[in-house]
Amino acid sequence: MPMFKVGGRTNANLGAWTVAAILAMVALPAGITLRTVRYPAILQIDTPNPTPHGYTWSLSLFIIPIIVIGCWFLRLEGVRIPRRAFRRTMGILIPLGFSLDFLFAKRFLCFRNQGATLQIPAPALGEWVPIEEYIFYLTGFIAVLLIYIWLDEFWLNAYHVKDYLSEAKSIPRLLRFHPTSVILGAVLVGIAVVYKEILSQFPAGFPGYFTFLVVTALIPGAGFFAEARRFVNWRAVSLTLFIILLISLFWEATLAVPYGWWGYQPTQMMGLFIGAWSGLPIEAVCVWIAVTYVTVIIFEIMKLLDASQKPLRQALLGTRASAALRK
Repeated sequence: MPMFKVGGRTNANLGAWTVAAILAMVALPAGITLRTVRYPAILQIDTPNPTPHGYTWSLSLFIIPIIVIGCWFLRLEGVRIPRRAFRRTMGILIPLGFSLDFLFAKRFLCFRNQGATLQIPAPALGEWVPIEEYIFYLTGFIAVLLIYIWLDEFWLNAYHVKDYLSEAKSIPRLLRFHPTSVILGAVLVGIAVVYKEILSQFPAGFPGYFTFLVVTALIPGAGFFAEARRFVNWRAVSLTLFIILLISLFWEATLAVPYGWWGYQPTQMMGLFIGAWSGLPIEAVCVWIAVTYVTVIIFEIMKLLDASQKPLRQALLGTRASAALRK
């Protein structure tokens, strides 16, 4: 199994920490540089509809990669999408994305530029949202997972777990508490609350959006990261993450927020806004880190469920004999 070794010792955690270190290595100097912008330039718009159907057409940023990678898998012999794991992962994540719109759109988001959409309303609690919002989350999760699978199964296949079936069958149980995930989640939410109350220009309210992201990302981690981390292709995760962040920053920082395709409610944000990017909240960056992480963890768990060839309860919780053996 291709895991990381330090001083001759296999370290199953090193892959995840390496991805985090690479992300920090880029984010820290970028953050320092962006903070030097004390007087952000203001975009002057002289027309009521500067981007006709801009949000609608921009969905191609997800749709085209989905089509290209999907066609690639259809044509390439010997490389296949684990279809059942793919369907199950989407069955969990797409409703989660839809719930963000349906339950929290009014609380977290706003949509000022109606002309950027087809103006087809979709249901949400408290008010309607553009139909593009639901397509955004549908295609977003599919694109993230397809990019990861393509990297894992083809481009970075050398770092894929070779004897996957036997390794999966040897796991006594998939559900195992990972306290670090819970501690990290609590620390991140605590930092967000303190920052909002003490340093933010919008101290009123609660950092609800950031809390939502932390909870939805780290709940699967708390239950499954301990076993899934050995099977994750962390090199594929790192490249998936940077591809998705590149797309999202281009999308939001240069188009969506400046032209009002969507915006964010200040009282529900942490209060850390990036002036050089038209006041983009830090949550807009964090959301795709959370999406990539939770997508990969859930997908690997779905793959392990299939590969283990065990009943669901036994695969998740193990047997009494295996529990006694672990003790």
